[in-house]
Amino acid sequence: MAERSHTICLAKGNNVKGIVSNPLLRFLISGLFLYVGWYFFYEFYLHPHTNFDKVVINSLVELSQSTLHVVGYSTTNYAAEDVEFHEHIGIQGFKGLTIGAPCDGVILYALFIIFVVAFPGPLKHKLWYIPIGAFTVYYVNVLRIVALAIIMSINEEWLAFNHDYTFTILVYAYVFALWMIWVKRFSGLSNQPKAA
Repeated sequence: MAERSHTICLAKGNNVKGIVSNPLLRFLISGLFLYVGWYFFYEFYLHPHTNFDKVVINSLVELSQSTLHVVGYSTTNYAAEDVEFHEHIGIQGFKGLTIGAPCDGVILYALFIIFVVAFPGPLKHKLWYIPIGAFTVYYVNVLRIVALAIIMSINEEWLAFNHDYTFTILVYAYVFALWMIWVKRFSGLSNQPKAA
């Protein structure tokens, strides 16, 4: 009887060891824990008690305005002291856009970072891939804001569809492409021999 119970314990131990050594399961578990940790940190501390979103939104507005100027558009000027309008951007002569916390891309930066941190791969590659990838996601969000401001100046009725569908799909597709580049080129999984 003692021998049988010992065998059951060994089998259970092997299952746990199998889960820990399986890169996909390890990624899913660690990714879930990181996401839940990020969610609680953001919802209960970062968003309500800091200016984090405001800083991100202000930087998006400034960079979007600069980009619009580079491509030849004049932007609507809002008084710097007018706190109510610091989240607005628009092309001169047309209604502007309001950039709120849900649209500042913070969740995209977090999802990108969590994916790369949780997915297997050498630390030396993660140290450069995460900041460069997060910055490019940030700048894709700037291009999205610029495009929406231009769309707003052409036809206000096109804004809702393009905001909700076109650019949401494009931005998430970009983040997905970054994940795939990480998996295929830098994670090292594609170099491992496949099990027979």
